[in-house]
Amino acid sequence: MTKHKSLTDYAARRFRFAGNALLEFSDPFFAQIDRLKADMEAAGKHFVSFANYDYLGLANHPEILAEAKRELDRLGVGALASRLVGGERSTHKPFEAEIAKFLGFEAALTLVSGYLANVTTISWLMGKRDAIFLDELAHNSIVAGAAGSVAETVKFRHNDLDHLDHLLARRRADFRHALVVVEGLYSMDGDTCDLPRLLELKEKHGFWLLLDEAHSLGVLGETGRGLPERQGVDPERIDLVIGTMSKTLASCGGYVCGKASVIKWLRYTLPGFVYSVGLSPVILASARTALRLMQEETWRIGKLVQNAELFRDSAHRAGLSTGPAIGRGVVPILFKDDVETMWASQHLLASGFYVPPIVQIGVPKDQPRLRFFISAKHTPEEIEGVIACIRDMPPVSEEARHIVATAMKGASRPHADESSEPETAPPRVKRRAESREARV
Repeated sequence: MTKHKSLTDYAARRFRFAGNALLEFSDPFFAQIDRLKADMEAAGKHFVSFANYDYLGLANHPEILAEAKRELDRLGVGALASRLVGGERSTHKPFEAEIAKFLGFEAALTLVSGYLANVTTISWLMGKRDAIFLDELAHNSIVAGAAGSVAETVKFRHNDLDHLDHLLARRRADFRHALVVVEGLYSMDGDTCDLPRLLELKEKHGFWLLLDEAHSLGVLGETGRGLPERQGVDPERIDLVIGTMSKTLASCGGYVCGKASVIKWLRYTLPGFVYSVGLSPVILASARTALRLMQEETWRIGKLVQNAELFRDSAHRAGLSTGPAIGRGVVPILFKDDVETMWASQHLLASGFYVPPIVQIGVPKDQPRLRFFISAKHTPEEIEGVIACIRDMPPVSEEARHIVATAMKGASRPHADESSEPETAPPRVKRRAESREARV
């Protein structure tokens, strides 16, 4: 068995296999966007970010800022304890009631992170004789939740409900309970699942359904109520919906919606809620105000649809691939390799467009991309401008390819104290490989 001298050596090895050679040419990550914006504007350039979740353009709305400041003065910054043992603020349950009512559920529970909401709910819900069926392109928080559960995990091909039907027909009887987890709007590809067909399978095979609506709130449906509204489905037919407050609601935190009896059980037992601090009153006030504004300023939802469709259609006219994206809040542009993707990101930044690349981890290795988050605040000129910038981008320089190729050779060469066996593939690449095996 391979032994590593220190955690530092081990981390360096893991980082090399994760693809840090790409950073030898350019490191576009962790940009200080407030400073970047100020520097560009000082140089006479217009700065536009397509990397932030602000779907309805509410992040700097004056009413949200005013409510956050008011709540800061009234209740302070933090909740200071778990709500179960330290008490809660007078605004926690009203917001939970409001988000539940808006989405068509009996009750809701808020947590300090959308990622945590998936991890803790999925891992807590299922037991030893149970199974969790996941879409192969499920978000890492879903995968981590399944990995943390004692239940068996079964993956089905992305959006292939015939494959899910086949797996359930073959495996469902092996388990006491089954949970199927899908996303309303997939965060890397910008496509949706077929919810009516999924509910047919739910009745046929008898499973619980968890729908991750992190990117759907304010984005899908005429009034922004998500995939059920877009596809004409009664939300009461869905067991659990998990969402986040960091995107349309322009703050942070997560929530779980469901039947009142289920949410009451989770309120007293869910580890990520019971053993974690409650939401900050300031964050809660911001999210609550954003939820209200979304319902009052409904033009924002229509403007987002217009902008996202303009982006998708403009990309197609320019000969660019957006994969299976339906043209709502998330639209990727795919490139042939990692180096070209990094090159495109750098080229855009030089022109005032901030779009970090998605490479190596999080997407299949053969599908690197620039992922664009479209907002209601983007202008047609900004959208057409970023597409034109990609269309007219010069080819990748030989110098850039040489730098990365040289670095990658070093990354692939094991040190004397390291095994020559490659590290396991990043999670999403691994899922894709497993799904191929399932087809055979």
